[in-house]
Amino acid sequence: MYKHILFATDLTEDTEYLLHKVRHICSLTNAKLSLIHVVEPLPGYSYAYLGIEDIEGQLIAEARQSIEKLGGQLNVTKNDQFTEVGPTKIKILKVADEIGADLIVCGSHGRHGLSLLLGSTANAILHGAKCDVLTVRLPEEQ
Repeated sequence: MYKHILFATDLTEDTEYLLHKVRHICSLTNAKLSLIHVVEPLPGYSYAYLGIEDIEGQLIAEARQSIEKLGGQLNVTKNDQFTEVGPTKIKILKVADEIGADLIVCGSHGRHGLSLLLGSTANAILHGAKCDVLTVRLPEEQ
């Protein structure tokens, strides 16, 4: 069974829904758990503009705080908490390989129409991973 699970989270309100599933899988498998959140670089953002706050830096700092809080809830050590900056799919797959994850857990919204054609992060992870991927269907927004 699984020995090392990587929980990829976007740190939205859906994280709470996924937490219950991740906890349950870990209790069934007795697997080690790691967490990852990826901050996508802001398009066209440059530090060259004087007088503009470091928005990207603030996003990264907030993400690190949120991952640390989540790690506390799940008893995940700081060494197993990852906050990366870059393309989400690439960073998640890279960390999964580096830590030897044998399962990646992420959430997925049901996609229809144009969203389905353009793909999703969960779909990109599923097709690029060298390990198993569990995509948890998230509840639809009302």
